[in-house]
Amino acid sequence: MENILQRRRFLQQAALAVPALGLVSLDDVAAPYAPENGQPWAQDKKLGIALLGLGKYSEEQLAPALEKTQRCRLAGIITGTPEKVGKWKERYKIPDKNIYNYQNMDSIRDNPDIDIVYVVTPNALHAEHTIRAAKAGKHVICEKPMATSVEDCEAMIAACKNAGKMLSIGYRLHFEPHHQTFMQFGKKKLYGDVQKIVAENSQEMEKGVWRLDRERSGGGPLMDLGIYCVQGALYSAGANPVKVAAKEGPKTDVEKFAEVEQSIDFQLEFPGGAVANCRTAYVGSGNRLRVEGKKGWYELEPAYEYKGIKGKTSQGPMGLENVNQQALQMDDFANCVLNNKPTRVPGEMGLRDVKILMAIYEAARTAQPVTLKW
Repeated sequence: MENILQRRRFLQQAALAVPALGLVSLDDVAAPYAPENGQPWAQDKKLGIALLGLGKYSEEQLAPALEKTQRCRLAGIITGTPEKVGKWKERYKIPDKNIYNYQNMDSIRDNPDIDIVYVVTPNALHAEHTIRAAKAGKHVICEKPMATSVEDCEAMIAACKNAGKMLSIGYRLHFEPHHQTFMQFGKKKLYGDVQKIVAENSQEMEKGVWRLDRERSGGGPLMDLGIYCVQGALYSAGANPVKVAAKEGPKTDVEKFAEVEQSIDFQLEFPGGAVANCRTAYVGSGNRLRVEGKKGWYELEPAYEYKGIKGKTSQGPMGLENVNQQALQMDDFANCVLNNKPTRVPGEMGLRDVKILMAIYEAARTAQPVTLKW
C-alpha cells in the first residue's frame, strides 16, 4: 500500500510540474516506484545483499537504505578491514557465516543467504570484485564509475554473462523523481528541442584519501563527480555525444593534486547540435543541471545530492518529493532479478560512460576534440 501511495503522490506532483504548458499527463512522467511492464512484485521474497567494501558510502547510505527496502535486505558483509566487523555485526545482526574478507569471499558461492553482491570498493578494484562475485554465482551491483578502463568494463560484462548473472551500475539518480522528470522532458520534447545543457558538480576534497591516488581512483573529480554531469547531459539530451572537448584547470595545491586533476572543464556535442558545457572540480561547491530548449528551460540545483534536490522550470517550481534513492535503486534491481527482467542501469551503460570519461581525458591531454563512434 505504501508503495502505491508513493507512486500516486509522485505522479500527481509530476503532472503539476509544468502546468502552463498543458502537455503533461500522468503517463508522461516515469514512475520510479512501480514494476515495469505491468509485472507484479514478488511479494513474499526478499533477496539478500552483501556489501563488499564498508567505507563511508556503505556505512552512511547503503546500509541505512537497506533498512527501508521492500525487496532486499542486508544479509552479509565483505571487508578488507577486520576492525570494522564488530560494529557491523552488532548493528545489523549479521551472523558469522555471512561475514567475509577479500581472501575468502569466493566461498560465498556456498551461501544461499546472499543473492547479490554490491561492490563499493575503490574504482580500480571494481573489475576484480565484480568478476569474482559473478564467478561465485551472485548477481552484482557495482558502484560508479564502473571501472578505470574500457577493457575492465568489457571483462566485467563478459564475466556476468558467462555466469548467467545480472550486472547493474549504482546510478541512483535514475530512480529519483526530479531526474526521471528530466528524462521525460527531453524524451517528450515538452520544452522543444534541447539546445544547451549546463552541468556542474564540484566539492572540496580532503587530503590523503584514496580518491587522490590515481592507481586506485583512475582519475580525479571527473571519475568521481563529473560522471554525474555526463549522465545528466546524456539523459537530458536523450542521445549519446558524438564529440568531446576538454581542458584541465590549474592546480592551486600541487602537492594535494600531484596524481589527479584538480578540475576539468569539458564539452559534449550531440547529434542535432545540442551542446553540454560541464565542469567538475575538487574545489568549490557547484551542483547544477540546467537544460535550455526552444520553448523554455528547466534546472536542478542542487542536482546530485542524496537528498534535498530542488527543481524549477521556466513555468515555475517542479514541486516533486525527495525519496531514498538508494533504497529504490536496490529494490528495483532485486525486482529485476526476481522477475528476470533487464535493469534500466546495466553494465553496458557503465561501459558507455567510461568510454566517454576516457575520451574526455584524451581531449584534455591532447588539447584536441575527440570524436566518438557508437
